This record gives sequence, C-alpha cells and structure tokens, in this order.
Amino acid sequence: MAATWTEVRDWILERNPDLTDLQPETDIIDSRIVDSLQFVELVLFIEDLRGTALESDDVSLDSFRTLKSIEQTFFQ
Repeated sequence: MAATWTEVRDWILERNPDLTDLQPETDIIDSRIVDSLQFVELVLFIEDLRGTALESDDVSLDSFRTLKSIEQTFFQ
C-alpha cells in the first residue's frame, strides 16, 4: 500500500493533542502546527513512508506547507 497524506495527518495529530482535525489545505508551517523541531521529524517520517531519502532539492519549505503539497511532492 502506498503512503498518503492521511498518514502524515495522523502523525501531526498525534503530536498536537489539542488539534482534532487537519484539513489538506491548512498551512501547517505558518499556523505553527509543526514547529522547527517537529519539521525535522516530519522530514524523517516522510522519508520512512517513502522508503527513500529526500534529495536536498526536495526539502523546500513550500513542499511541506500543507498536506496537499506534501501529497503532491512526495507521494505521487
């Protein structure tokens, strides 16, 4: 089974117990749902889901802003 943004959403929700839902278009960076330390963990989590390391060109902040952009950049 291929990884999807829903697995990333679940990972984020586990780390933010006050958050009950997360829409695919929500900016998780500007809204500070994912802080700088969690961002590094998020990159590693996405690498685990993909089964491959991300290239440095793939790690732009815009690629991680929303669940939708994560899906489009890393899981298609």
